[in-house]
Amino acid sequence: MDAFDNQPQDLESPDDVALADRMKAGRQQIISEIKKQIIGQDDVVHEILLTLFVGGNSIIVGVPGLAKTLIIRTMAQVLDLNFNRIQFTPDLMPSDITGTDIIQDDLATGGRKMVFSPGPVFTNILLADEINRTPPKTQSALLEAMQEHRVTIQGRTYELEEPFFVFATQNPIELEGTYPLPEAQLDRFMFHTIIEHPPEDEELEVVRTTTAIQNPQFSHAVTGADLVRFQELVRKVPVSEPVMRYALDLVRTSRSGKNGDAPDFVKKWVAFGASVRAAQYLVLGGKARALTEGRYHVNFEDIRALAHPVMRHRVLTNFHATSEGVSTDQIVDQLLEVVAVPTSGM
Repeated sequence: MDAFDNQPQDLESPDDVALADRMKAGRQQIISEIKKQIIGQDDVVHEILLTLFVGGNSIIVGVPGLAKTLIIRTMAQVLDLNFNRIQFTPDLMPSDITGTDIIQDDLATGGRKMVFSPGPVFTNILLADEINRTPPKTQSALLEAMQEHRVTIQGRTYELEEPFFVFATQNPIELEGTYPLPEAQLDRFMFHTIIEHPPEDEELEVVRTTTAIQNPQFSHAVTGADLVRFQELVRKVPVSEPVMRYALDLVRTSRSGKNGDAPDFVKKWVAFGASVRAAQYLVLGGKARALTEGRYHVNFEDIRALAHPVMRHRVLTNFHATSEGVSTDQIVDQLLEVVAVPTSGM
């Protein structure tokens, strides 16, 4: 019996179904617009779009020159959203991100007063470029914004405009003078997206287009208000009990645990397994993926397809894994092999 035989196959109302169709069509329109500027990188664009539809934040890791910044900036232009970029450096201060109070002359009274000057975090899409090049004190200035979509400065709380997203980048080859992100902050990123060199034909097209005159004109098929509605719709998508338990099994199996029933490779290579946020983002990402493919329910393949970007930064390896050259992606591969996919409904 199929796992979805006893599950609702439709959303709650015709309006929800119409919005789901709008989301699917909007995704294709966004991709078409992005391709005016970006060559290839389909998987990266796909994961960024899922991040937007869920309302999360993502970190993108790749060597210089692979258009990490350009992809995010182009996405903001296509969606007609406000975009700010912060170049993270060792001397960056938290107030350089959130803003600070400044003294201004009060023309009405002739005196002076403190006025809040908003920082670059007050935007729709914030690009934290090379986030690991600034100390943890400054990195942590983004925690409240990422989680609560607000910032607190000197006891006063300021709400950020919706929609709000943080996309961070890291360079994996220049690690001298960097500050690895604390696990608590890494866990707040929905996806850890890896961007790699494109195939030869795509790389040739990149060289051809970027060495000629470029002035793409984008149409705004999807707006920020649409994204907020899509995010609400995603949470309405039904998920069967077996699918949800499968996502949870993947996450729980990544932990060594006190009962000693973890797989041998987990005991050998994993210091700390994935958090509960991994299961949450597997399910939320699965919901968004289902809608973009024209389905109103989540299947096991949705969960499996997102296992690597969701879990690769949440599974922390130990010394044995490092010494043997075992990556978190290889550990996730093994998790997908050993955690059985349910074959019947409940």
